[in-house]
Amino acid sequence: MSIDFNGTPQQLYWQGSPRDIIFDIDGIREKLQSTDKPCYVLKDFNGRIGASNGGALVAEGRGLQVLAMTNPMTAAQLGDPSFCKDYKLKYAYKTGAMANGIASAELVIAIGQANLLASYGAAGQVPAKIIASIDKIQSKLPHQTYAVNLIHSPSEPALESAAVDLFIDKGVKVVEASAFLALTENIVYYRAAGLSQDAENNIVIGNKVIAKISRKEVALPFMQAPPEEFLQSLLSKGKITAHQAELARQIPMADDITVEADSGGHTDNRPLVALLPIIIQLRDEMQKQHAFTTKIRIGAAGGISTPASALAAFMMGAAYVVTGSVNQACIEAGTSDHVRKLLQVVESTDVMGAPASDMFEMGVDLQVLKRGTLFGPRAKKLYEYYKRYKSIDEIPAPERKNLEEKVFKMPLEEVWQSCINFFQERDPEQIERAQDNPHRKMALIFRWYLGLSSNWANAGTPDRVLDYQIWCGPSMGAFNDWVKGSYLEHYENRKAADIAEKIMEGAAYLYRIQSLKMQGVKFPSILEKVEVIETQPIQRSVLV
Repeated sequence: MSIDFNGTPQQLYWQGSPRDIIFDIDGIREKLQSTDKPCYVLKDFNGRIGASNGGALVAEGRGLQVLAMTNPMTAAQLGDPSFCKDYKLKYAYKTGAMANGIASAELVIAIGQANLLASYGAAGQVPAKIIASIDKIQSKLPHQTYAVNLIHSPSEPALESAAVDLFIDKGVKVVEASAFLALTENIVYYRAAGLSQDAENNIVIGNKVIAKISRKEVALPFMQAPPEEFLQSLLSKGKITAHQAELARQIPMADDITVEADSGGHTDNRPLVALLPIIIQLRDEMQKQHAFTTKIRIGAAGGISTPASALAAFMMGAAYVVTGSVNQACIEAGTSDHVRKLLQVVESTDVMGAPASDMFEMGVDLQVLKRGTLFGPRAKKLYEYYKRYKSIDEIPAPERKNLEEKVFKMPLEEVWQSCINFFQERDPEQIERAQDNPHRKMALIFRWYLGLSSNWANAGTPDRVLDYQIWCGPSMGAFNDWVKGSYLEHYENRKAADIAEKIMEGAAYLYRIQSLKMQGVKFPSILEKVEVIETQPIQRSVLV
């Protein structure tokens, strides 16, 4: 087995020690893996084709014929270098904020200690838990950057406002803003409250925003200065100073915008190859119009779980890549072993759409696992009832009995009392709005099931296995296909930072392969595949 060549040779010659040239497959693999060094594909005087990382090139004189070559291109060079500089990162790589603490403090710490960026999944958690997790993260990552999720809560605005107050109070310097349908005064407050100027009068953005979007109309407000109406309202309430309001008018709402394609959780199931270029073009148009001092970076999420998908995103212009579903299957994720066992055998077709708890009345779907759980079909059935009936009393008796016995496992009026108890502490206005609104009452009852089903999955509640809500995108299946037969096939071995390393190092390796292929080099299939070899402790991965 050997490499072949069918292109036009370079008009260059190679000079160096014959011992630096490797002709066997294993040796060539090692040369290709050394992405921090150049790689030359050569033909010797006997017609053999080999590879070398050393030697020198000359345009004239004696030497071996150079068929193709590629310059050093390491994983650290992928993406926008300013992203790594601003957040003090090793790679332009981020892990997303899986809600309900699935993106746990432990996961954030593990990623942060590897000098990568992670978002804590604060959405859906009570303040006490969020505070404890932030304290833990800050104690373990005193110098590294981390982010915390700020999720838009259109049905519960008090939660969003309280989250912003908490983040400012705790000194959280980066938020990942997700599920926003439009800007709110809350996120404008977070942004503006962190503004100041340095000694040279440069604007210092103390509170950074990474916005996650999947539509142009949602991305657009994040690419512009905050709306004046929100700034004036914040000024009148004394939450920001006139100086901060003036600075806010000179900067965009986001430092970075993550384009979310076909992902787990909230998703529009949009194809990345169409969506990413659209948002990059929109960013360029807005930058030309507003001439901000620093241009917004555009990252890619949704479907990123392998070296090939990461490289594809970078080649389309992504400043950074974001992973989600694959991290849920890691040992640091805040979920149960039962969920991890399910995820390790997922195929790319084992997902479906189901109603989202936080946007139930709006008909917004999220993507969940359908293999090994009945949550998806049951959740869709609840939304059908909500659309068909105006109150729980209108549900036909046999169907209501089935709901109470198989889905809720208690009478619906008992569920309603649980809702009352829950919201009296969390957001009493929710109950007040439902007192004379039977349809609203029905929504809250159904959201009880939708909300708790994720908690049951995270906790591994034994008698609720069939009701587990497990957010998952098709990228989970792609990851499982990639690591099949390796130590990462088993969830017990999956560590978030290790996976990040292998995805990024693998992307750099594939870049080298593709660069040489476009020059006419034909590799055996074994060299075009990024295989995974276990490394302990985690170091620069060995990829074949």
